Amino acid sequence: MRILVTGGAGYIGSVTVRALLDAGHEVTVLDTLEKGWRASVDARATLQVGDVGDRAVLDRLLPGCDTVMHLAGYIEVAESQADPDRYFANNVTAPTGLLDAMVDHDVEALVFSSTAAVYGQPTVVPIPEGADAAPINAYGASKLAFERLLEFCGEARGLRSVRLRYFNAAGAWPDGSIGEAHDPETHLIPRILGAMGAGQASFEVYGGDYDTPDGTCVRDYIHVCDLAEAHRLALERLDRGGPGAVFNLGNGRGYSNLEVVATCAAVTGREVEIVIGPRRAGDPARLVASHARAEAELGWTPRRGELCTIVEDAWRWHRAHPEGYGRR
Repeated sequence: MRILVTGGAGYIGSVTVRALLDAGHEVTVLDTLEKGWRASVDARATLQVGDVGDRAVLDRLLPGCDTVMHLAGYIEVAESQADPDRYFANNVTAPTGLLDAMVDHDVEALVFSSTAAVYGQPTVVPIPEGADAAPINAYGASKLAFERLLEFCGEARGLRSVRLRYFNAAGAWPDGSIGEAHDPETHLIPRILGAMGAGQASFEVYGGDYDTPDGTCVRDYIHVCDLAEAHRLALERLDRGGPGAVFNLGNGRGYSNLEVVATCAAVTGREVEIVIGPRRAGDPARLVASHARAEAELGWTPRRGELCTIVEDAWRWHRAHPEGYGRR
C-alpha cells in the first residue's frame, strides 16, 4: 500500500514508519519538523516538509495514496492548558483541511492517533472504549473533537477511520537507533533516564497527594513498537474494507510514578533523590487501559509489555543518543 503518514518524523510516527516499511509498504512522511526530527525518518521513506493544513502540498501527495495515518499534533497537557486556542487550531482546525483533501482525492481510509486523555478522570479502571469521554484538559478535548469530526465524516462522506487511543507511549526501537526526543522533554521515563544519565542528585515528581496507593499518578505504559504494530493492523483492517472503530492501546496494568523511578534505577544501576513537587494542571490520578477490543478485533496484544523491557529499550536509545537527534 501507499501510505501518507503525517507527523512521521515524530517519536511514535518515526517508529511506525519504520514498521510499515519493514512490512513492505510505500511511505511518504508529511511533517513540519517543528517537533519532529529529519534524522528520525527512515531513508526508505519520502519526506515532505510541510503542514497538514496546506492544500497545495496535499494535492501533490494524496493522489495514488491508499490510506492516511494522521499522527501530527501537539501533545503536551500542561501546554494545552496554558494555550488552548493553539491546541485546537493545530489538532482540529488544520487537519480538517486534510479530510477535505482526502475526500476530493478519493482516499477514504484514515488511522488517527488519539489519546487516553479523552477519558478525563475515569470512573471505571481498566478503561473500556465505551467509558464516558469527558476530558479534563485542552489536549484531550482537542483530540476528542477531531474524533467526533471523523465520526460525522464517516456518516456524511464515507470516510472510514480507526481511532487509536494511546495510553503512555514509551521505549524505543530495540536496537537503540530511533527513540523519544522531545524538546523540551516532559514525559516521565525519558526525564528520569536523562536525570540519571547526567548524574543529577534529585528528580521532581509532579504531585504526591493523588488517590493512589503511593500518592503519585498511575499510568499504563505501552511500548512504542507495540503501538506501531497496532497501526499496521488498523491499516490492514481498513484495507480489507473493514469498518471504522475506536481502540484503546495499553498494557492493562498501571504503574505509579514512584514505581517507574524504581524500575529506571534498577535498569540503569543509578539512583536519584525523589522530590515531590506540585501537581501538573490537567493530570488525572489514574489511567489504565482495557485492550480487550483491540485483542478481539485487531488481533493485537502487547509483545514488549513489561515495564523493565520498555525502560531497557529507552535506556539503550538514551545512552546511544544522549543529545537526542541533534539538529532538526
